[in-house]
Amino acid sequence: MEHYSVLLKESIKILNIKANGVYVDCTLGRAGHTKAILQQLTTGKIVAFDQDIAAITKVKQELNDDRIVYVHDNFKNLKANLIINGLKTVDGIFYDLGVSSPQFDEQDRGFSYRFDAELDMRMDQTNNALTAKKVVNDFSEQALAEILFKYGDEKFTWSIVKNIVKARQKQAINTTFQLVDIIKASLPQKVLKQKKHPAKKTFQALRIFINDELNAIRESLEQAITMLNDGGILAVITFHSLEERVVKEFFKKYTKVVTDPVKDKLPVMHEKVTTGFTLLTKKGIEPSDDEIGENRRSHSAKLWALRKEVKHENI
Repeated sequence: MEHYSVLLKESIKILNIKANGVYVDCTLGRAGHTKAILQQLTTGKIVAFDQDIAAITKVKQELNDDRIVYVHDNFKNLKANLIINGLKTVDGIFYDLGVSSPQFDEQDRGFSYRFDAELDMRMDQTNNALTAKKVVNDFSEQALAEILFKYGDEKFTWSIVKNIVKARQKQAINTTFQLVDIIKASLPQKVLKQKKHPAKKTFQALRIFINDELNAIRESLEQAITMLNDGGILAVITFHSLEERVVKEFFKKYTKVVTDPVKDKLPVMHEKVTTGFTLLTKKGIEPSDDEIGENRRSHSAKLWALRKEVKHENI
């Protein structure tokens, strides 16, 4: 499948690229956004993160550009890696969250319920020993239920989990299609007839848990906010409600005005303390109908952004 970079034009516009600036793409993938940033740079550079070494290798082969610094690591280690590369601050930091299209489309990665493959779901196959196969076969019924409910919001959690436990007592659940069959057998016909694939929520829940995605996002954003130059932009694309909730809560925390209830009652002008950041997207920017038509995977995407400003201003 041809790679399609979600909300590409909108992302580049909101990042407000400076030709000599330094930017960070925390989710390199197939480098769609990285390439677009590079087109705006002259003497600037970009630091590109990906925990999937296959993604970095492929992009390196395609792009021979010394303005790119590649980092094979989880973006939760953002600050340390930037400092190692001699960077105290940068002009923009970008995240395209979730699983990249190549990971979904590569049959042997185990991310997709469309292909029969070993249950893996690790974004970094060189580091994390915890696989979907281990979780499905070794975790307790209670632990599995908590994962499916917390990260997949699966209404039929207990039915699915009980059938997983029952099935694994007979033989190990090693492949994606084995798990899909168990899930289908756990759901009522009215759900199976819906357009949404019956295994979507379970696969999402397992993937998020195995890769500790939500905690990684929280940790990385807290580091990113400290690494921005004045006027620097932090932009994030989310794909589902769990990611969205994390990002919205984070942005709200850093873009509120901190008031003093005593001073507010005084009939004089006074200084209000702000967090030093301005929200650029009151509502997440969504893909156009044309983009959704070209790439169905973009239908749930939203772009969020904030800009670092001065920490105090007279009001």
